[in-house]
Parts: sequence; C-alpha cells; structure tokens
Amino acid sequence: MSKYVYDFAEGNRFMADLLGGKGANLAEMSVMGLPVPPGFTITTEACRAYLATGAAPDGLAAEVGEHLHRLELSLGRKLGQVDEPLLVAVRSGARFSMPGMMDTVLDIGLTDDSVAGLAAWSGDERLAWDSYRRLVQMFGTTVLGVDGAYFAAALRDAKQAKGVDGDLGLDAADLRALTATFMDIVREHAGRDFPQDPREQLDLAIASVFSSWHTDRARIYRRAEHIPDDLGTAVNVCAMVFGNLGDDSGTGVAFTRDPATGAPGVYGDYLPNAQGEDVVAGIRNTLPLHRLADLQPRAYEQLMDIMRTLEGHYHDLCDIEFTIERRKLWMLQTRVGKRTAAAAFRIADALREEGLIDADEALRRVTGAQLAQLMFPRFGDTERAPIATGVAASPGAAVGEVVFDSATAVRRAEQGAAVILVRRETNPDDLDGLIHARGVLTSRGGKTSHAAVVARGLGRTCVCGAESLTIDTQARRFTTADGTIVAEGDVISVDGTAGAVYLGELDVVPSPVVDYFEGRRPADRDDLLRAVDRIVRHADRRGRLEVRANADTAEDAHRARLLGAKGIGLCRTEHMFLGDRRVLVERLILAADDSARKAALAALLPLQRADFTRILEEMDGLPVTIRLLDPPLHEFLPDRTELTARVAVAKALGQGDTQEDLLRAVERLHEQNPMLGARGVRLGLVIPELYDLQVRAIAEAAVARVRAGGTPRAEIMIPLVSDARELEIVAERARTVLASVGAETGVDVPHEIGTMIELPRAAVTAGRIAKTARFFSFGTNDLTQTVWGFSRDDVEGSFFPAYLAEGVFTASPFETIDREGVGTLIDIAAYEGRATRPDLELGVCGEHGGDPKSIRFFHEAGLDYVSCSPFRVPVARLEAGRAAVGDTAVDSR
Repeated sequence: MSKYVYDFAEGNRFMADLLGGKGANLAEMSVMGLPVPPGFTITTEACRAYLATGAAPDGLAAEVGEHLHRLELSLGRKLGQVDEPLLVAVRSGARFSMPGMMDTVLDIGLTDDSVAGLAAWSGDERLAWDSYRRLVQMFGTTVLGVDGAYFAAALRDAKQAKGVDGDLGLDAADLRALTATFMDIVREHAGRDFPQDPREQLDLAIASVFSSWHTDRARIYRRAEHIPDDLGTAVNVCAMVFGNLGDDSGTGVAFTRDPATGAPGVYGDYLPNAQGEDVVAGIRNTLPLHRLADLQPRAYEQLMDIMRTLEGHYHDLCDIEFTIERRKLWMLQTRVGKRTAAAAFRIADALREEGLIDADEALRRVTGAQLAQLMFPRFGDTERAPIATGVAASPGAAVGEVVFDSATAVRRAEQGAAVILVRRETNPDDLDGLIHARGVLTSRGGKTSHAAVVARGLGRTCVCGAESLTIDTQARRFTTADGTIVAEGDVISVDGTAGAVYLGELDVVPSPVVDYFEGRRPADRDDLLRAVDRIVRHADRRGRLEVRANADTAEDAHRARLLGAKGIGLCRTEHMFLGDRRVLVERLILAADDSARKAALAALLPLQRADFTRILEEMDGLPVTIRLLDPPLHEFLPDRTELTARVAVAKALGQGDTQEDLLRAVERLHEQNPMLGARGVRLGLVIPELYDLQVRAIAEAAVARVRAGGTPRAEIMIPLVSDARELEIVAERARTVLASVGAETGVDVPHEIGTMIELPRAAVTAGRIAKTARFFSFGTNDLTQTVWGFSRDDVEGSFFPAYLAEGVFTASPFETIDREGVGTLIDIAAYEGRATRPDLELGVCGEHGGDPKSIRFFHEAGLDYVSCSPFRVPVARLEAGRAAVGDTAVDSR
C-alpha cells in the first residue's frame, strides 16, 4: 500500500518530486535542526490519485489522522479544542514553485466554540476574531467556491460604517459582527453552513488544494513556465504560528542575496505585529529587514545565522519566509530563490569564486533564455498603454518612424532615420527593408512567420499578428482598435519582448552584453560582463557541439564570428538573387533560347562569385555550408494577382508594354502548394544550368581565396533531397563543374558535397543517401512541417492556441524540437547515415538550432554542430556547454 503522508522529519530536499518543493525544503530544515513549526506533507502521488478519480485514495484519511494525532501529541493541543486550540495552515507545494497559482487556507480548526479559546490563549480578542473572519473568507472562496466579491463588499461596508480606511481600524466587536456576516454569505451562496467540525475543515481544505492544480491560472502558469501538467501538487499541513500577537511578534521575507542584481548582503522586508499575508498584500508599509536588528536583536542574529547556514547548505540564493511569535523565530519556508537574468549570472560566478560550487555547476545555474534576456535592448518603465498587442516574435526594443514598404525603409534609413517596417505580412522581397529597419510590425503571422524568422536572424525586434490593427499600405497608415490613425512618418515603439506597440518614443536601455560579445566593451568593465565572460568561455571548453551561424552576407558572417560562431552552417543563396539582381533572374526565367539563358547566367556569375568570396574571407579557415537555390522560381517574379491587374489595365489603356510575356511565365510557374513543388534539388534537375552557375561561383571564390593566401572551407549543400538518386545526379554534375574550375585555374578546389535532410523519406532512407553525401544538415523547419502536415505560416495564428490549451503539445514544434516525431526521424537518419559513412558530419540549420531545449536533444542525438542566427550564437554556445555538463538537482522554477 502506498505511503501518502510524511512528517517533516521524514523527508529531505531531494524528495521534491514526491513532497513538492515546499514540503521537501521544510523537511530539510527540520532535519537540519532549524526552528520549523511541526507538520506533515501529503504527497503529489496522493494528488494525482485524487485528480484521476475525484476522490481521496484509499487509506489517505487514516494516514492524515495518524499524522495529525502525532502533531497534536507533540504540541499538547488538539485541532480546534475549545480552550487552547491547535490551528493549522494548509498550503500547496508543487515540485516547481508556482507562487499564488494554487490554494492556501490558514487558521483551520477555528470554530464558534474555539474562537474564545484562541482569544484566551493569545490574550487578544481582536486577534481571535480577525483570524476567524479570515478563515471563513478564505475557506468560503477557495473551498466552497463563493465569489470573493461578496466578502470584499462586506468588509468594505464594515470599514465605511466604522469610518476607517484599513482593516486595523476594526476592533474585536466589529470583526465578530463581520464574521457573522461572512457566515451568512457562505450559507446563502454555498448552500451550506460553514463547517464547525475541525476535521471536516481540514479534509475539505486538502481536497481544495488538490483541485487547485487544475485551475485556469495554474494551467496558464505551467504553460508559460513549461511545467508538465501531470505532476500534481503536494499539500503541507503545518501548525499555525502567529506574527500578530503584539510588538514582540512579526513576519517577513528574506533573501540571502539580492534577487534583482545578485549582490551579496541582507535583503528583505519585515512587518511587526502582522501575518505573512499582510506582507504580500501590501496593506501596510514594511520595514527594511535590517531594522529588525533594532527591534529584536536576538531574533535578527538568529535569522542571519540561519540565512548563512541555508546558503552554505543549498549553495545558492535562498528565499526565506519567517515569523516571529513572541520573540520566538520560526522558519516557514525556504527555497532556491527566483532571480533576474543578471542576478543569475552574477550569483553563479560569485558562488564559484567563493568555492561553494565548481565551474560546471555555475554553468548549470544559468540558462540560454537568461542570456538572451541580457542581450536584447529593452524599454525602461512606462505607464503608457499600448495601442496594440501581438505575438512577441523577436525580443528587444525598437523606436522609429513608421514606413510601409521596403524601398522607403531603405531610403529613410540611408538618410539617417530609424524606421519601423509595418506590413500585413512580409515576404522575401522585404529583406532589404528588414535589414535597414530597427523593428518590424505585422498584423498577420506568428512566431515562425517570415517576418519573425528573418527578424530573429537579423537581431531585429518584431511583433507579429497584431490583428487589431488595420494596415492600409496604399494610404500609408494603420488604424488601431480605438480608431487612432498612425500615418507614415509617425513614431512608434515596438516591444518585442512583451509583444506590445506604443505610440511615440519610449526610452531604450542598450545591452552592454552585446557590446561585450561584439568587442566594443571589455569584460572587466563590470561584474555582470565578467560573469558572462567566464561562464560562456567555460561552456565553450565543455561543449561538444560546435555552434555555427546562419548567415547570408559578409556582414552577417562578420558579426557571427564576433559572437563566437565556428563557421556558417547555412548560407541561403536565394537572398542573393533579390533587389537589383531580381531582373537578372527574370531574364533567366523568361529566356526563350539557350543564348538568352547563357547571357542571363553570365551576368549572375560575377555577382555570386563576389558574394561567396567575401563570405569565405570573413570565415577564413572555418566551414561555410552554402545551400544551392531552394525556393521555387515564382518567388522571384512579380505577384500573380498584382501582375494580372497591371496587364489588364495596360491592355485597357492601349499601352505598348503590357508585360504579357511575364504574366505567362508567372502562370506557367504558379503552383497550388509551392512548398512541395518545383524547388530545391528539383530545380537542379530541371534547370541544371542554374546549379552549375552557383557551383562554379563557389569554386571560383574558393580559388580566389586560395590565391589570396586564405584557407577556404566551402561545403556545397543540395536541398530538399528525398531520394538518393536525386543527390547522385546533382552531385555528379557539381563535381564535374568543380573539376573544370580546377583544371582551368590549376588550383585544387577544396570542397565537400552534402544535403539537407528535411523530408521524412530522406530521413528513413538516409543510409542510401549517405553513400553520396559527406554531410547531413537537418532542416528542421521543413522537416517539422512535413512530419506534422502543418503549413508554418498558417497554423500558428489559427489553431495553435487551442492545441496548446488542450495539451496537444506544450510548446510550438516550430520553436522546440518535437522529440517523439521529428526527433525520432533525426535519430534514424543519424544512425543509418553513420552506418554507411562513419565519418558523416551531422548538423542542424533550422530555427531549432538556437533553441535551448532543442540543443539538448541535438547533443544527445550525437550531432556535430548546430547552426542558428548570428544573434543567437552566444545562447547556443552556452546551451551546448550546459548539455555537456548535464543536469543539476537545483531548479529554481
């Protein structure tokens, strides 16, 4: 038979899965001999059983009774006894801290009969009636489901009748009358009387805490913190101690270090003659913790000793709740304290310097998400209300004037203006505008829409899917939900961290951490930069996974190398065909004969060669994986609908150039589902001259770098392969071009040829594909789309919220790798590929390459590198190191 209840003295801090975080830490303090009120913990296993059946598991009531009896014997009082009642607090306590998300009930055991006994024992009739009315109010709302507004209104009426503003203005008689009113509220709205049996109160309170695991607020919090829904909560039943027995009593919260900055010292608040909830509610002004030294020096010194003991024992920042009852100090809770990102790095590095933890543990104590927070610029505090909210797609803070097209963004930026590009959605044509803009705002799309993906890659702030905005690009303005019109040239502020948009300019606080990574600020400038420097460098030493960057330009490559990238894992050549070069691609597509086609290719060759030469120069000595053209050709042509309209207008007006030839080409290349159409390797088979051009440009760029004394390491990647024969044909033709360049120049062109694994068939036939490929790069964006059958640009804004709410998945599979589906295919491809070619290099170049949880999976799967946007390289470096050192027992969630 399962054991469902543990006395505090029976557990320890390593039993948090069973006893919850609060219960495990109360047990740990009890075992350490610290002053903890006696009590017991009901396990998470009991909660899960209750939630599964709707009833307490067999034997739980008897176990609770047995442990309650032990508690009564230890204190010499019985629960709710008339003359000197034992009262208990019933508190939730899940494995991971969920502050305020679940139920708590204090003062269990008070009844009409025992309230007088509490008054006699405490010598304070007001205390007794205040405790009783709090119990009825708290029990009524949390256990019996009465709307708290009824109690709040009654309390407000009582204070108005007395002519006082605060609760402290009500005397014992007032509180006695208020308690009677509360009893009437319970009777009317709960359909039953407030229970007068102390054991019934206890059992109902325990069931209520169990049930609070499934409240909406708890679910939302777990989703935000990525806490599993199936853990359940423990319940802690603890003897009440009172901090409101007079000036020799009080309550407070303390931290062993500053949780905001990480600085050492005494931090916290103290409130004399008060209960803990008074500190949290803020109904009275608290005192700085150091004032306790003047009010109660012995209790203060004891508290300082205990704080030092706890930090030395936990080897971390500790968050402590305590109560002083008639000069007697009681510890009500401790836990590894939550902290800001800056504090996390400072504390981890300081504890390492103090010898409490080693460098590996310091690395475990910080996260990539915290480093990302430190890297993004942010707005200072503001009281302004946002004019719109959307998806927080790319964190940061951006201020600029509104522009509605890419060309204007480029022009105004080159004139020195800071601009925000506002579009309904973006497409590849907007790349130049995205590069020149400080931020991006769209009314459509989600976190993995084009705008979001590109913005993150560029380190631009982005809010997507601000659906309340009506964007009129023709009129060059957008309208908010309340009718406010924002015209081109007006200034807005975009908060990509919160997903909020503000009218006007907010103050921006720059990130010194980015300045450090990019070499503009030395690490010894302050303690935060020193901590980041030491921890990230240690991550580099410990990490097995290399971190490369997705970079399409020499400028991106330069920044990526500054940020610590060990090469380029994805260079997307399609971005090199946009802007002024687009007309050359149009000529290639419209070429009527071989001569016209060759002329178009000849015009593109020197441009491509120059691009690759500059990128190889920036990454000299490091691998550069260049993906041959991937998207369908229609993306380089005008929009079909717009072009149809232009042709119709031109014909109606009798204009000479109606662009009908171009329209016919657009119609010919139009596809219903271009994502699965003529793209990737299929282009190389259908229009082989296009891939020949790119391979020759890569080879000639490598030759130029060799002649300049460089060490180019070009890797040619063929995309969207689904069958080994596709790769064989295109790879053989590429080797022919490479050999030709070698013969022409007398330089042995250094190269590798590999492929992207981004289709399920490629993953399950990877053994055959590896006969030709020297490397695999997993394109997890498309692999996720094809495994799930999702269109990335469509699903996030439609049914993803329902999927998240219903628990179909806990995070978007486009953000964090789907281990069971996509991850299984990666495992299969890695195993089969290396079975054929043991030295096969394996990497990943999708958005997941910069996601902390995904990086952990790629490490476990045996990949050699991850590749992500330049801005995420430091985060990936940190997470690669953390994956190598493994988990820690400490988790401050």
